Amino acid sequence: MSTEVEVDESDLAEMVEQVWESYLDPEGVSPLVPTYDENQPSEVHSSVSITGSWTGHVVYASSRAAAVRAAAAFLAMDPDEVSEEDVSDTLGELANIVGGNVKAMLPPGSQLSLPQVNLTPESSARFPNTERIGGVYGVWEGEPVSISMWHSRIDNKEEGA
Repeated sequence: MSTEVEVDESDLAEMVEQVWESYLDPEGVSPLVPTYDENQPSEVHSSVSITGSWTGHVVYASSRAAAVRAAAAFLAMDPDEVSEEDVSDTLGELANIVGGNVKAMLPPGSQLSLPQVNLTPESSARFPNTERIGGVYGVWEGEPVSISMWHSRIDNKEEGA
C-alpha cells in the first residue's frame, strides 16, 4: 500500500527555489515568479517516477524558450549555442534533481527512475491513474515554467513482497 505523500507544496516550492538559486539564477536577478496557474501552457517537459512507499511522478514543464534559457544557464553557455541535446539533457537533469529531493523526503525504500524527456507539451504526457497533488507554477523572464507532483491512485503491489 502506498503511503500518503510527506512532501507538500511548500516543500516542493523550497526545492524549486534551491534549484533556481543553485543552477538557473545564481545571481538572483531572474527568479521564477509565481503565477499559481496550474493550467499554464508548456511546449516541453521532463519527468522522473518514484516507486516504493510512495508512487508518483515529478514533472518539469516549460516553454521551449524557457528550456533553452535553462540549458544555457545550467551549462554556462550562450542561448544561441544551445543544441536540442543540451535542452534534453538539462530538462532531464532538472527533473532528476527535484525528483531526488522529493525522494529524499519519503520513507526509506523509494526508488527514482531515470529521467524521461519529451520535447512536446506536458498535456501529451501520459500518467495513467494519477492525480496532480501539487506544483509550483510561474513565469521565468515571461516564459511559463512548472514543476508538479503526480500521485498514483494504484497501490504499489510489489511493496512488502
